[in-house]
Amino acid sequence: MDTGKLTPSPGLAGNPTVVPNFRVEVKLASGILDILADPRATRTLIALMNQHAVNGGASAHWGGPSAFVEITASIHGVMFRPGKRPWHEEYNFVNDAGHCENGLYALRSQYNFGGLSFDDLKGFRSVGSFLTGHGEAHLYPEGVMISNGPLGSGIGQAQGLCLADRILGNNRLTLCTMSDGGAMEGEAKECLASLPGLARKGKLNPFVLVISYNDTKLSGRISEDCFTMDETFESLKILGWEVIFEEEGHNLEKVHPLVDRALRARKKDASCPTALVFKTIKGQGITSCVDSKSGGHGYPLGPGAQGLGEFIEELWAPENVPDIFSRWAKSLVGKSPGKKLPVVSMEKVQKGFSRAACTLAREGLPIVSLSADLQGSTGMAPFHKEFPEQSLDFGVAESNMISSAIGFSKQGFIPIVDTFSQFGITKGNLPLIMSVLSEAPIIGLFSHAGFQDAADGASHQATTYLAATASIPRTTVIVC
Repeated sequence: MDTGKLTPSPGLAGNPTVVPNFRVEVKLASGILDILADPRATRTLIALMNQHAVNGGASAHWGGPSAFVEITASIHGVMFRPGKRPWHEEYNFVNDAGHCENGLYALRSQYNFGGLSFDDLKGFRSVGSFLTGHGEAHLYPEGVMISNGPLGSGIGQAQGLCLADRILGNNRLTLCTMSDGGAMEGEAKECLASLPGLARKGKLNPFVLVISYNDTKLSGRISEDCFTMDETFESLKILGWEVIFEEEGHNLEKVHPLVDRALRARKKDASCPTALVFKTIKGQGITSCVDSKSGGHGYPLGPGAQGLGEFIEELWAPENVPDIFSRWAKSLVGKSPGKKLPVVSMEKVQKGFSRAACTLAREGLPIVSLSADLQGSTGMAPFHKEFPEQSLDFGVAESNMISSAIGFSKQGFIPIVDTFSQFGITKGNLPLIMSVLSEAPIIGLFSHAGFQDAADGASHQATTYLAATASIPRTTVIVC
């Protein structure tokens, strides 16, 4: 196939023309002095943009983005080095950890990347903003090449970019960042096997995977609630990866040289991919989040920004908070959606799901609850607390959860699987069909249907929920 050395324009913004507003310098062994975005400033911007979202009535992520800050500072320091070629002709950059996209917005705003300003951050997760909870290519093509809502989907798309570059003859390295939770998905595991195999056959361009390993998911510790990921990452070497593990994932003096060295090595030799596994702490920078089992997955401050000043002061201690951030924080205090409380007592419908399941289980029905990390959001967490022996958390693995429910059903149990609607009908669609074909009925508790999770971006909006489920024979569909 004679394509020439084509480099299709990805529509991404070009190289920044300024250094970060707040910066640190890291000197490599080669003598190169790299200017990187100051992690304290990035975490502060994440907190401030999150507060705007919360004051506006939305939610936001803190823990995961804060764990990635040093990693992404290093990667962008390398990608944005002054050079002859635009950075996106040197690199494909794909963020698989979509819930950490606000960390990239915060980082890149310091470079004024593609005109992204601090003022743009103030609209985060609002209806009129291009900065959605997860990165959306159709809304922000200057900054997002691959839409990244569902965990574990980005790595496969990054693999496709890398394979295509090989055919096109493009001299470009593909970088993919992902969380340890994303590595639990079946499609991610398929890529972890296929990438080194394809590289050995000479079909892959240089590929580097950078993993934030914090052992923390939405509802708790992965190793406690599910199973340890140690063996998964240890197996990468057997699969054919070059594996580099670093315990101090928040030490820029250690992180940055490893990132630089890995990229240089892969550019010289694409015969195997590299996995950089950094041990990180979810919620890094805020003690209460670090100590929490969920790592402060969601943003810990509520509408009105009470405690925001102290939150930011902790990020900068023992130094004083820069004036621009302290003034910004003060402007947010007391601001809230101003919603009036309803006259009648109300509660989320999810609470009724676990209440009913618990009642029936106490009556002796053989109910089992199979979850995929989201039982805290779908409402099934109380069942897990009361009936731990009848509850399982598969981690971020919807297909695995639903397929396992089929086996439980064939053994006489009444399995209830739960996740967000969008993930249940996309990642779990074939297992749902197989449930019917296997004559193994299950109950799918799929919350957040339609636009109910709109602020997270289009990838989380289950607009095809009814079409995807009602078309399956012998299936009753209810939207609460």
